[in-house]
Amino acid sequence: MHIIIAPDSFKGSLTAIQAAKAMATGVRHLWPQAKIELIPMADGGEGTAEALVMATGGTLQPITVTGPLGEPVQASFGILGDGKTAVIEMAAAAGLYLVPEEKRNPLVTTTYGVGELILAALAAGCQHLIIGIGGSATNDGGVGMAQALGGKFLDANGKDIGWGGGALENLAHIDLTVLDPRLQEVTVTVACDVNNPLCGPQGAAAIYGPQKGATPALVTKLDENLAHLAQIIKQDLGKDIISFPGAGAAGGLGAGLMAFLDATLMPGIEIVMKAVGLQERLQKAHLVLTGEGKIDAQTAFGKTLSGIAQAAKAHSLPVIALAGGIGDDVKPVYSCGIDAVFPLTPYPISLPDAMRRSEELLVLATERALRLVGVGQQLSNFK
Repeated sequence: MHIIIAPDSFKGSLTAIQAAKAMATGVRHLWPQAKIELIPMADGGEGTAEALVMATGGTLQPITVTGPLGEPVQASFGILGDGKTAVIEMAAAAGLYLVPEEKRNPLVTTTYGVGELILAALAAGCQHLIIGIGGSATNDGGVGMAQALGGKFLDANGKDIGWGGGALENLAHIDLTVLDPRLQEVTVTVACDVNNPLCGPQGAAAIYGPQKGATPALVTKLDENLAHLAQIIKQDLGKDIISFPGAGAAGGLGAGLMAFLDATLMPGIEIVMKAVGLQERLQKAHLVLTGEGKIDAQTAFGKTLSGIAQAAKAHSLPVIALAGGIGDDVKPVYSCGIDAVFPLTPYPISLPDAMRRSEELLVLATERALRLVGVGQQLSNFK
């Protein structure tokens, strides 16, 4: 029996790597001779770099970069097993978790550190950059990132506008002729699972600004500033990105990556599956085990587990999913390729206890699921 174990993280309790190892323990308790392949998964958000590094035999590279408030922060990026692909999580340098709630202010927060992570990947000789965007503390349209890479963002007097979403109102000219020349030799793929435009009622400021500390009045100002940035981008770079789906991701970083680095935006799960070679690795498998913190109707629509299940079904493989919680509206997941869903908890338990015991419960749930697989094997003899 060849089993692929490819879970997402169980948010708040287990990383994808920890979950994969726990599931593997459950398999070995019941089927010690099984061949097990661990492929921790992610969708471009938190944990993507670590998951891809483990799945491809790569390395994590620690680095000190500029944080969202301008102070040094400890971050890292991954170099995948091919030695040529870097994976960067923008939140590692400009994440909301790096800013105390009382200091959150998207007028001043910057993506400068994201650019520094990109520079480090270039220095390591990487030719393909995978950038996960999400969980940002910023609303600067990726200008800070481009400034770190050498881009010039000038006011009417030819002076640098500075950092933050508030500085965008002073922008009069963009000069990318001095961007790091190594960028001409790399391709940039962005893991983006939202389709928000840059501006408007569904834009970066309106939808995500409040969680970053923006008041209603500030949301209006930030939205105006991003619209102004889009106008200057169109004027100086000839690119119309204001309404492009995903441009509003990460405070407009999606727009900045497209405009300044010619990046391509793709669903995160598609990028991750390609990077880890999931399709190729499924060819010799007999069973796929996956899982995440909660499974409900939304799981069937572009989420990590649905992508894994659809890939498995291309090879006619059965898929079992394990979940910390199961929603009442779980039925749609069966149409996306998941054959069975098992909860971690076999009896009523408080959420704090479940979180504390998540590893133990995942081991036991894996065993229970595989016992039913064994029953199915016995029943097949009666056909």
